[in-house]
Amino acid sequence: MEINVLKTTGEDTGRKVELNEQIFGVQPNDHAIYLDVKQYLANQRQGTHKSKQRSEIAGSTRKIKRQKGTGTARAGSIKSPIFRGGGRAFGPMPRDYRFKLNKKLKQLARKSALSYKLNQNSILVIEDPNFESPKTKEFVTICKNLNLTDKKSVFVLGEPNNNIYLSSRNLQKQKVLIASNVNTYEIMNANTIVLAESAIDVLNKMFKIV
Repeated sequence: MEINVLKTTGEDTGRKVELNEQIFGVQPNDHAIYLDVKQYLANQRQGTHKSKQRSEIAGSTRKIKRQKGTGTARAGSIKSPIFRGGGRAFGPMPRDYRFKLNKKLKQLARKSALSYKLNQNSILVIEDPNFESPKTKEFVTICKNLNLTDKKSVFVLGEPNNNIYLSSRNLQKQKVLIASNVNTYEIMNANTIVLAESAIDVLNKMFKIV
């Protein structure tokens, strides 16, 4: 399928580029998308949460009252979870939330996400932008030209460009990624995907489609 290539000014270049149907035209698999997004979010978690168990609480080990004759339940330690200031029963402990997914499933998830965006007409292709120096104002101008000012958008570049990255870093709704680092979460979380022309070849190679 073909899509028009736009200039950074928002005008049509008169050229078209081919988007491979094996990447942008697959039957979306919702469960693959769910698993890949779940893994991405799980990998962001530090897992450093911790609460003190009864063995870690500072306090006396003296039996706080006699065993019988009080009319209340027996109690052996002030550090018991049933008392205020005691340890927490079954509280959170440090853990690793990461889990494994197969490469083919992750590829299917990314293809499904890109196919969803193309079906929603949420993919734009532009000429490769070129910034001589980091200028947030220039990046904002490009977003205005493409009517993306109030939309969450992801700009996908073919290769690293530090000037473009630094120009977008301070903008809350815009994000710049390299094509080889594109992930399902960022695609689904964005309203619009903006592909640089060079990014399309990188995506074809990444999914082993020549």
